[in-house]
Amino acid sequence: MSTARMRNVSFVGTGIMGSAIAGHLLDAGYRLTVFNRTKEKAEPLLKRGARWASSLAEVAKDADVVFTMLGYPKDVEDVYLSSEGLLATTRKGAWMVDLTTSSPQLARDIHGVAEVSDRHAVDCPVTGGEEGAVAGTLTAMLGCTKKEAEPIARLLGCFSGKQLYFDEPGAGQVAKLCNQVSLAACMVGYAEALALAEQAGLSAQSVRELVLSGTGTSGAMEKLAPLSLEGDFKPRFKSRHLLKDLTIALEEADELELNLPGTTTSRDLFDLLGEVGGADLGTQAVSLLYASERECAAAGLDWSSLEKDE
Repeated sequence: MSTARMRNVSFVGTGIMGSAIAGHLLDAGYRLTVFNRTKEKAEPLLKRGARWASSLAEVAKDADVVFTMLGYPKDVEDVYLSSEGLLATTRKGAWMVDLTTSSPQLARDIHGVAEVSDRHAVDCPVTGGEEGAVAGTLTAMLGCTKKEAEPIARLLGCFSGKQLYFDEPGAGQVAKLCNQVSLAACMVGYAEALALAEQAGLSAQSVRELVLSGTGTSGAMEKLAPLSLEGDFKPRFKSRHLLKDLTIALEEADELELNLPGTTTSRDLFDLLGEVGGADLGTQAVSLLYASERECAAAGLDWSSLEKDE
């Protein structure tokens, strides 16, 4: 199907990221149909002219391209591979682009089923967070070649400022997992650096300024550490979702017989954060694991829940 003929676009999953991405597609003039488990989350898009679909079959039937932005691999599996999922209800020649951070093997499986049924499915996770989604400057990681993605290139450009191609199905997911592994290590690093500074009586703000000027700097120290210092733990990206990503990364590493002790530590810390009530806080809340009981309580964490579990 030529790029010129791709006018009917559908979007499944209109949460924080999905809604912003879908909004850019509307702004670009595409005819947009949306589906979400909770219709209320799609209301802003509907008010702007998007059409509501009441089922996966309805969102898929006339679509030239279907984008998905879901939560967990199980959600992706259900949306694509169920008896009434996208692979069963899209028309031949349609494209399906999964923006979810999900399982590389699941992405390979979906791609394989799509190809034998004369459809196209590509894994295309994104990074840049809510800020990048709103600005349309996300980085997209595609499990295909640049040439293969030519039919959807214009669509990708509506919401991403950079597209990186990793040539093989599932490879986009592996690339995103690499990003998450590095991100988590940087987040734990800044949390521990600031905790050490405060415990030693130094100004955490001054230490942050120092780190930003040297080789210890990171995007996490630049963008997320200020939120921790301000006590702002509202989710830009939920801790439970980073925990999910790290769990998938470690599963992939196990398949490759690779030991990632730093990632294991990061995963365990975000798991602990969830156990004490921080699963729906932003990822910057990992710094609360080093904070006083008063600060934790103010943010809604409950360490006594660990005792209850024991």
